[in-house]
Amino acid sequence: MGRITELLDAAHSRSQTHAWSFAGALLPHEAHELLQRAPGARLIDVRSRAELELNGGIPAALHIEWQSWPGWVPNPHFLVQLAQATDPESLLMFICRNGARSHRAAAACTEAGRNHCYNVLEGFEGDLNKATGHRNELNGWKRRDLPWAQT
Repeated sequence: MGRITELLDAAHSRSQTHAWSFAGALLPHEAHELLQRAPGARLIDVRSRAELELNGGIPAALHIEWQSWPGWVPNPHFLVQLAQATDPESLLMFICRNGARSHRAAAACTEAGRNHCYNVLEGFEGDLNKATGHRNELNGWKRRDLPWAQT
């Protein structure tokens, strides 16, 4: 069994355990590894433009807002923009701040007929540390020292 298969099997198992509709759920380091190993894999950052400007972004990611700031207005063109920017057979990995919006994006894309949709758990900034009130302390893309840049 190859490494890509191992990563996808782990992601599928997580999704089945939670009865999620999309293909699987990846940890940030797994998503990063898949970007390196799986030809045609795409990381879709669904955070708002404001979040990218304030908190930084992932150089390899395609940015398509799920919701816009201010007001967190849903992007009515999300699925069309995604279809225009990606191959229908691509493995798509969705990431947001903490994994909640990317979860919804992966589910919506699966419902729309895309077969290879994955949520990146923990997201870019990770879970909120309730002891300090801060993100980027417990987990997430940045905390795991994966590639990112201030925009």
